[in-house]
Amino acid sequence: MSASTILGYAAKSPGQPLELLGYEAPELGDQDVRVSVSHCGLCYSDIHAIDDDYGVFIFPFVGGHEIVGYVSEVGSAVSGLKEGERVGIGWQGRSCGSCEWCLQGEVQLCQEIADCGTWTPYGGFSSSVVVDGRFVYPLPDEMPAEVAAVLLCAGITVYSPLRTYAAGPDKKVGIVGVGGLGHLAIQFADALGSEVTAISSSPGKKEEALALGADRFVVSGDEAGMKELDYYLDLLLCTAHGDVDWEALLMTVKKRGRIVLIGFPTMDFNPTDLVAHELSITGSFLGSRPVMREMLSFAQAHGITPQIELMPMSQVNEAIRRVRENKARYRIVLVNDTAGAGA
Repeated sequence: MSASTILGYAAKSPGQPLELLGYEAPELGDQDVRVSVSHCGLCYSDIHAIDDDYGVFIFPFVGGHEIVGYVSEVGSAVSGLKEGERVGIGWQGRSCGSCEWCLQGEVQLCQEIADCGTWTPYGGFSSSVVVDGRFVYPLPDEMPAEVAAVLLCAGITVYSPLRTYAAGPDKKVGIVGVGGLGHLAIQFADALGSEVTAISSSPGKKEEALALGADRFVVSGDEAGMKELDYYLDLLLCTAHGDVDWEALLMTVKKRGRIVLIGFPTMDFNPTDLVAHELSITGSFLGSRPVMREMLSFAQAHGITPQIELMPMSQVNEAIRRVRENKARYRIVLVNDTAGAGA
């Protein structure tokens, strides 16, 4: 196997277990950076991609987009990054640079976003990745690699809408779901000065949610507890997936309040309250490059730390099984033990 061969864990067809795959290192463009991967988080969106849920992925598919590693090579037009520097890479590894959103600096809304994932052509379940250097972020020296890996995706996903809609002591924020996204959202909302209500279907998560910074905890199936929240929240941030009791949740939001979706819940409800209360439902996807840098600094300054299980990358299939079965508490980060890592 040549020195230019990368080793990655690939699904050779949709839904299949990952297998070790060798492939030629992608060529480096003028704006590109090659990063040797030391850590890579496992996100549920990797599993959606492995299963080809959206029908846009090319197989064999090497996932992974919560990446920490070291710069091993830079393109001729790259500035601000040097070989050997510790860096992080999130979901977005490039943008078209020419659409109306890119020209406004809102690169996360790039018209070609489906082709901009870090896994194009190959992602971080590997020894090395290549992305546009403008989406490579130097990391705070004191931030552990596994913490940075999770923040680069889950962190920016919750921080971006919270800083936009919920900063300040007069804001009452509800977080639906105390999981991989929700446990970080609670910490960020608390650090931003909001009053935080955690809403979960799992009563056993109460003490944990309060310890993370929630001011109150309500079980979503508790009719009396939910009734006490009627017209209470300025913002409801939904981190949950699947079935959600929207009839009850809509009542928790003040008139002209806002609901932000960052998960992918099932949307099935009577729109009467939505219309009568003049509520807004907004989606939020990632964040801009300046907001990513801001988030990393904010998290370091406020001690915001995801709960993490570390596993060797060679056990990626076991890690995927744990996430599928909702047994991860709350994020899994893979430590690269791939032979040839650092290529």
